[in-house]
Amino acid sequence: MGIFSRLKTLISSNVNDMINKAEKPEKMLNQLLIDMNTQLIESKKAVAMAIADEKKLEREMQNQEAQAKDWERKAMLAVQAGKDDLAKEALLRKQEYDNAFGEYQKQWESQKASVEQLKVSLRELQNKIDEAQRKKNLLIARAKRAEAQQKIQSTISSVSGNRTAFDAFDRMSQKVDQLEAEADASKELEDFSSNASLDKRFAELEKSDSSADLLLQDLKEKMKALPETPSKNT
Repeated sequence: MGIFSRLKTLISSNVNDMINKAEKPEKMLNQLLIDMNTQLIESKKAVAMAIADEKKLEREMQNQEAQAKDWERKAMLAVQAGKDDLAKEALLRKQEYDNAFGEYQKQWESQKASVEQLKVSLRELQNKIDEAQRKKNLLIARAKRAEAQQKIQSTISSVSGNRTAFDAFDRMSQKVDQLEAEADASKELEDFSSNASLDKRFAELEKSDSSADLLLQDLKEKMKALPETPSKNT
């Protein structure tokens, strides 16, 4: 289990510093996955070594068992040959191998249990890394969206806070309104002056026509009062 403790310690020692310094979540997440996979490879190597040790203990245990059986067979041969002393020696050797077999068996069973637990932990670690890989793209997308929203909000705040340009725009709008009003007033005055001049001309004309009529009427009245002049033909 020590290999997984080392993995946890390594990741824990680096992750907080990485998160605090991270300016680009995508880069940090990719680096974390690289670290995880690197440690996973190392963990697999360690588990493979543990499995190899288990197999070695198993072979040694089987060898001790085979040796014990072989010496038991030799003891039987000695008994059949009537050589009890030799049979006793063989049985003592068999006992030594039996004892060694018992010790190797205990070590092998303990190692086998550890290997099985390591395999379970390794599968769990692999599953967690696979899950982290699946979540990475989602987290990156969320981080990019949050960054974009932050930039938009910053832009809006910057524009809203810059009142100088807006004030100048408003003043220019008011200036244009004033110019338009002045132009309308000038046109109205010009139209008024033109109308007044035309009215004056017609009034003078009417006045002139009226005076001529009076003069003509006076002349006719005056001519009626004069004696008739005889015609030259009479």
